Amino acid sequence: MRRIDAISSQLPDSAKLFLAWMEYQKGASEATVEAYAQDVLDFEGYLEEFGVSLANPAGIDRQMVQGFMAHLFRKGIAPSSRARKLSALRSLFRHLQRTHKVDADPTAGVRNPKQDQRHPAMLNVDQMFTLLSEAGKDGPASSAVCDAEDALALRDKALLELLYGSGLRISEALGLDVDDIRPGANALLVMGKGSKQRQVLLSDTCTAALSRWMAARIHVPPQRGELALFIGKRGKRLDRRQAARLLDEHAKLAGIPQHVSPHDLRHSFATHMLEGGADLRAVQELLGHSRISTTQRYTHLDLNALTRIYDAAHPLSKKN
Repeated sequence: MRRIDAISSQLPDSAKLFLAWMEYQKGASEATVEAYAQDVLDFEGYLEEFGVSLANPAGIDRQMVQGFMAHLFRKGIAPSSRARKLSALRSLFRHLQRTHKVDADPTAGVRNPKQDQRHPAMLNVDQMFTLLSEAGKDGPASSAVCDAEDALALRDKALLELLYGSGLRISEALGLDVDDIRPGANALLVMGKGSKQRQVLLSDTCTAALSRWMAARIHVPPQRGELALFIGKRGKRLDRRQAARLLDEHAKLAGIPQHVSPHDLRHSFATHMLEGGADLRAVQELLGHSRISTTQRYTHLDLNALTRIYDAAHPLSKKN
């Protein structure tokens, strides 16, 4: 049973129908639906203390939503997590309004938590190259003859090269099937957020790493009918937790002191592209961001690079 289904089974029908709408009609990613399911379950648990339930959503008012947000604050939940939970509740009650389950939206007028001004986590270029080098150290030079352990080393190398070399979200990388990879191609199509397809570019090292892993994949071996590009020891599609764990292990072996998540590689890709002079719109396209403001989060990360560009290009620069 999927974790989404396990959480959903604990919720009233009104919430179950909302989650089904999110997944099958809105086309939200499995990770987003799972997060929203947990957020709604947390809210339901809070309501039960007061004898209220989403089984009767019309009985929920704004004070209850504000009370839930205050409850999360007292528990020390981070502002970003509180904001996501409020977003989940807003989506839920908008859906309940559309389906005529409630007349008024109890989340209306509830303020978003004030966010910490935190920059996206990333690795510098030297750390990134050390990580990729470490990931490839234990793999065989050729995939012609190898056992399952060698094959999994090639898998790890290919996954890390793809995450950093192309800036993919972890869900996009793990959602790929073998048939999505064309031998020797320098680009591929991925399914992004909201079921939107986009083309991403592959570096030469990524293309080579993918080719070696695909040739070695049979040594794991995959379960019957499993088409996933990246599979685990038992031959099933690799999941997000497994991918995060293997990345953290490689980061420790590479001597990187901080925790490294799959999303940190995506941040690193974006930052290094912009530092190298890439156009902001091009990076937006490669990342699959719907808004340029999302991509602009990365532009502040290298003031020295921006200063060099300014000094070289601006008519009022003292160096011109």
